[in-house]
Amino acid sequence: MITTVLPAVLTTVAVLTGMAAVGAPIGWPAITMGILLGGLLVARRRWPVGVLLMSAVVLIAFQGAGLFEGGWVWPLTVAAYTVAAAGRTRWAIGVGLFLLVYALAWDWAVTNGSPARALAAGGAETLWLALVLAIGNARHLQARWRAQLEQAREADARRRLAEQRLEISREVHDIVAHTLAVVGVHLNVAADALEESPEETREALRTAMDVRGKAMADLRSLIGVLRIDGDTAPQPDLGDIAALVTAARATGLSVDLHEEGDPTMVTGPQAVAAHRLVQESLTNTIKHANADHVSVRLRYTSAAVTVEVIDDGHGAAAPAEGHGLTGMRERVTTLGGTLSIEGSGGFAVRASIPLGT
Repeated sequence: MITTVLPAVLTTVAVLTGMAAVGAPIGWPAITMGILLGGLLVARRRWPVGVLLMSAVVLIAFQGAGLFEGGWVWPLTVAAYTVAAAGRTRWAIGVGLFLLVYALAWDWAVTNGSPARALAAGGAETLWLALVLAIGNARHLQARWRAQLEQAREADARRRLAEQRLEISREVHDIVAHTLAVVGVHLNVAADALEESPEETREALRTAMDVRGKAMADLRSLIGVLRIDGDTAPQPDLGDIAALVTAARATGLSVDLHEEGDPTMVTGPQAVAAHRLVQESLTNTIKHANADHVSVRLRYTSAAVTVEVIDDGHGAAAPAEGHGLTGMRERVTTLGGTLSIEGSGGFAVRASIPLGT
């Protein structure tokens, strides 16, 4: 909410301050213009180009009516920055250049100002526009680089997961196939000797039970190795969620984090899954939802950890279930949990992950 209202208030104040700086009277027309330009900024994340165009129309109208004399470009600073940060720099450049040319023509043809003064003012505003667009474009490139880096990390994680699954399947196949074959042979022997040789039957059954016990021990050993590898590998946990929230806030998104219970009760794959859920949900909000605010809630109990991420976005009704959402669903399902994803009136992810006993 602050990141939405604050730029609007600052723009309104800046317009009035700019008029005072050039000695122009500050009356209801100036106040109205400031409120209009500031009010439009409330919708800047949802419709960045539309807000910039409407702001330019308001500025031209008030300048043309002689109700504003504070400049042609700088009142649109926040709107132009938002367009550039959204990756629509060409729109910002086009609107800015149009206003600069319009300002020069206005000074020469209407106000009969000196060419030197008009060029000096236009040059200063051109430099200001270039600075604003450079900062906005840099923010866009930074966000895109982070998204590409995250995609590369996910691709590497999927590759390693596929390799691990293949290795596990081989190990399990070897253990189970061998066990079933040996047990099957001894059960057949026991069945054939059941009536004629009870002692041979008992021996065959004992052997089958021994083989079964050895197979169970091998499976426990395999699972133990996997757990050790998972614990020693650098894995994210619940303590890293605050860093995710900080990174999301750095993009201009308002994020609230609420935690209930003792997070130390959640460890291992459940902690990793909760972290990944929050990470992927925030990523989807930033990339797809056009949201201003998102709420992250985690509740820890002795039975389960619940995760809820809800934003106020107005993007697509529900993002396509790509690799990220599919990965979330697989993680939760594998751990015996439940996951729901809704896109009506904002993007909402709710999950409950049971804790191992």
